[in-house]
Amino acid sequence: MTEAEPGPEHAIDIHLDELLAERGMTLTQLSEQVGVTIVNLSILKNGRAKAIRFSTLTRLCEALDCQPGDLLSWRKAE
Repeated sequence: MTEAEPGPEHAIDIHLDELLAERGMTLTQLSEQVGVTIVNLSILKNGRAKAIRFSTLTRLCEALDCQPGDLLSWRKAE
């Protein structure tokens, strides 16, 4: 049996580091406020997440006082 071919990478960039720095907030503090583990936030922050729930996105935007477009952006293929 052969391994499945990896799918195309997504073209969504996450700006969690920048937003945290602008607000003087740590990943631990954000984790406590939104109820998401540090591990899962780290996966999101490093661009390795495959999906995000709208409820999680909502809580992140509330905690960071931002819009979804401040947190996510689409990277145009070159």
